[in-house]
Amino acid sequence: MKKKTKENGTFGVIGLGRFGSALAQGLAAAGAEVIVADREESKVNEARAYTEYAYVLHVLSKQNLEDVGFAACDAVIICIGALDVSLLTAMNLMALGVKRVMAKAISPEHGLLLEKIGAEMVFPERDAGARLAQRLTGSSLMDYIRLNNEMDITECPVPRKLVGVRITDSNLRPKYGINVIAIQSGSKINTHIEPGYPFKEEDNLVILGRSEDILRFHADFDE
Repeated sequence: MKKKTKENGTFGVIGLGRFGSALAQGLAAAGAEVIVADREESKVNEARAYTEYAYVLHVLSKQNLEDVGFAACDAVIICIGALDVSLLTAMNLMALGVKRVMAKAISPEHGLLLEKIGAEMVFPERDAGARLAQRLTGSSLMDYIRLNNEMDITECPVPRKLVGVRITDSNLRPKYGINVIAIQSGSKINTHIEPGYPFKEEDNLVILGRSEDILRFHADFDE
């Protein structure tokens, strides 16, 4: 495949779940060239609204990755939760000479294995797709804040399964030990949240909690 020359770079996104789709769309909106792949044709078809380089790949072999152009990318982000597929794909991309290989980590152990093979780990609850896209293309963004070795304040889109659920019914504090300290909807930020407030699809949650609890929350609700 011909090398791209977009000013903001060329990026690959493998896996078009909620995180991967938001990331790919954010990269495209920032003016980057984006190559995407997923095993589901419906998700690939949706991606063709913002990139002409969208491919159905059932097998993420080194040859298949090279054939669709991932070797030409400045960075490739693997947005697949399955540990074995994630690690093998990362190794194949590094063998192709991709400068920067990043992968979604769904647990601390997954992250450690990615680091051991030389890939960067991305925790989606800290790096929501749209914000990671801004960071990769050089735009400013609010990242997560680490208060100490255990506690984080982080922002993430409301999980789809919680849309319409009231805060009192969400079980976030009893089950995960995390607190929603603010909700951003568009340009409005609400820090005085009523217990009966129902989460809305456009909400971004600002969460306070221990790192491992936030990771566990994300793992349960990731799509």
